Amino acid sequence: MRIASFNVNGIRAAQRRGFEAWLAERDPDVVALQEVRCPPGQLPDGVFGDRHLAYEPGQLAGRNGVAVLTRDPPEAVRTWDGEVLLRAPGEDLRTEVSPAGTMARGLSPFASEGRYIEVDIAGSGDRPPLTVASLYLPKGGLPAHLQKPGGREEPDGGAKYGRKMGFLASFARQLERSRKAARATGRDFLLLGDLNVAHTELDVTNWRANRRSEGFLPEEREWFSSITSPRTLVDVVRRLHPDETGPMSWWSWMGGAFDRDTGWRIDYHLASPGLAKRAVAGGTDRPASAAERVSDHAAVVVDYAD
Repeated sequence: MRIASFNVNGIRAAQRRGFEAWLAERDPDVVALQEVRCPPGQLPDGVFGDRHLAYEPGQLAGRNGVAVLTRDPPEAVRTWDGEVLLRAPGEDLRTEVSPAGTMARGLSPFASEGRYIEVDIAGSGDRPPLTVASLYLPKGGLPAHLQKPGGREEPDGGAKYGRKMGFLASFARQLERSRKAARATGRDFLLLGDLNVAHTELDVTNWRANRRSEGFLPEEREWFSSITSPRTLVDVVRRLHPDETGPMSWWSWMGGAFDRDTGWRIDYHLASPGLAKRAVAGGTDRPASAAERVSDHAAVVVDYAD
C-alpha cells in the first residue's frame, strides 16, 4: 500500500505545475493533502483522478484546507467543525455531517480553519483497517523576546507563537484520543501532514543558524518528542533513514534554496507501531530541478507491506 502526504500550496497552482502527472506516475492508494486553499466550487475538474475525495476546506478564504484521497469510499470521516465535503469519482460534491466527537480543550478556535480531517479505511486480506489523518499545523512565530524590528515579519508581541504553542498542547491531547480510539477498534493509525516543526538536527540543513527560528525552537522540538515513541507513534521516514540529513520536504521559493538543498523536513508520516514496522521504503519526491516543482513542499511517500 502506497501512502503519500503532500502540502500542495494551493491545488489550482499545483495542477498548473503538474500535480496530476505526479499523481498518475506515483499512483498512491491514499493521499493526504494540506493547503488545498480552494473554495469547493472551484476545485479543478479531474485533478484528483478516479479517487474518492474527503475535503475540509475550512472557512478562511484562500487559506488552509485539508483533504484525503482514497481508492475506495471511506468508511467514516471526521472533522472538527462537524461537516465534511465528499465526492465520489464522476459525481458532484456533497456535504455531510461528520460524526460527533469530543474535541480537546483549546482546539475550538481552530475548528473552522480547515486544519484537520480523519478518515477510516477498510482493511483488506491480512491488512488491518486504518485511520488516516491529514493535519496542517499552524506555522506560528517567534516569542516576543526573540523578535526584532526589521525582521522577516513585524513584531507581534509573540501572538503567533502563543497561538501555535496553545495548538500544540491541545492537539497532543486530541491526537492521543484518536490514536487510542483507533487501537480500541483494531485499526492502525497514521498522522500525515505538514507539522511545521523540524524535530532534530538532521531535519534542518543549517540547524545551528536556525536554533532561534520558528519551527526549530527547543519547546517545539520537545513537543514533537512528546508525541512520538516506539510505543505510540513512530516517525516512519526517520526510521527508514536513521542517520541521514533529511530527506528535506520544504524549500523556500527564494534564493536558490532548492538548488542548494537548503531545506527543512517538516512533513511527516507518524504511524502506530505495527504500521510503522510494515514500512519498506519511503522518502520525499524531490523533483530533479526547481523548474519541475509542484509546490514549495515535496510529497512524502511511503510504501507499506500488506
